[in-house]
Amino acid sequence: MKLIHTEFAPAAIGPYSQGYVVNGLLFTSGQLGLDPATGAMAGEDIVSQSEQVMKNLCALLAAAGSDPSRVVKATCFLSDMGNFAAFNEVYGKYFTEKPARSCVAVKTLPKDGLVEVEIIAEA
Repeated sequence: MKLIHTEFAPAAIGPYSQGYVVNGLLFTSGQLGLDPATGAMAGEDIVSQSEQVMKNLCALLAAAGSDPSRVVKATCFLSDMGNFAAFNEVYGKYFTEKPARSCVAVKTLPKDGLVEVEIIAEA
C-alpha cells in the first residue's frame, strides 16, 4: 500500500488518510468542498462546493500519478437531492469519461457540507 497525501487537498479532519494506492488502484477518502489553504468551505452554494470537491479530487489523482480520465467509480453524497442537477453540471466537466457512479442523499455531511465525493481510479 502507498499512502497518498498532498497539501493541494484538505488535510483529514479525522482519523483517516486522503487516500491509498493498492494494486494499481487509487482509493480516496470522501472530499468535501473545503479549500485546502484555509480549511473553510469554498462557498455556501452547491456549485462552489462541487467545484472545490472536484479540484480536491484532481489534486489527489495527480499525487497518485493519475487523472480524471482514469476514474472508474465515484460515490457521491448530497445533503439535498434538489442540488442533483447543479452538482451534475460541475461533475460532468471533470469526469468526461463517465465512470460508474452512485449518488445518494444523506441527512448531513461533515462541516455541514452540501456535497462529498469519493473515487476509485487507476493509478
